[in-house]
Amino acid sequence: MKKTEFVSETVPGDPVEAYVNPDFMGSPDARPLRILAEYLYPQKQFAKHRIDDTILFFGSARIPAPDDAEAGLEKARAAGADTKAAERAVFMSRYYGATRELARRLTEWSLNLDDCQERRFVICTGAGPGIMEAANRGARDAGGETIGLGITLPKEEANNPYVTPDLNFEFHYFFTRKFWFLYPAKALVLMPGGFGTLDELFETLTLLQTRKMKKRLPVVLFGSEYWDKVLNLQALADFGAINQEDIDLIYRTDSVEDAFTYIVDQLCRYALPNPGKGM
Repeated sequence: MKKTEFVSETVPGDPVEAYVNPDFMGSPDARPLRILAEYLYPQKQFAKHRIDDTILFFGSARIPAPDDAEAGLEKARAAGADTKAAERAVFMSRYYGATRELARRLTEWSLNLDDCQERRFVICTGAGPGIMEAANRGARDAGGETIGLGITLPKEEANNPYVTPDLNFEFHYFFTRKFWFLYPAKALVLMPGGFGTLDELFETLTLLQTRKMKKRLPVVLFGSEYWDKVLNLQALADFGAINQEDIDLIYRTDSVEDAFTYIVDQLCRYALPNPGKGM
């Protein structure tokens, strides 16, 4: 099959094939085609790069890099402005640094696995700034490929520059993006984040609790000072809304070393002997 077989060659005024007709392709009638494209294109790129599975990072797009946060604080002080927001940014930037370091260490570990024909445990994020940027950046620091699953939003910035170009995706539909987040994932790290991070956390926990996702998926909640204020999962168990053992689906830590050790242990036990994707 020639690569040009499906390239449309039309004369102005002639009818065009449906698949290159922008009015049709952007219409509600073509929605199934657009959904299918958001499934097939990532699948093609993952196969091209021999990516077998991923480690997924979620967290706030608003958390700056430490250097940027410090610069912002100095600027606020020099201007004689209120420094409360800048001081908070400096405090939260610790999670950017922790994310970058953890992603770097996990990538170095994965690149040194023996006898791996495929690329295992590639760092994957939502491709945005903040924590997402930090994870992609850490993977690049280690010399690894790294995935970004972006989404078109009204006020969203461009995907961060640390994503591998061939693995830099842009989605229209949240549900197809979520599929590609979780289907290849073998571990999940959640740094402090907002509604989007909480959405991903609870969707993951629901899939694990209901056994719709049967694979072993370690879920690391990083940052006790933040999450202890935001989440009180014990209350759900106390009121009988979940089982007590459901709380054990989450591993909490404040240490990059501890998170790295836990994730590697879980991957060595459950993922390395069982390569491949799947819910």
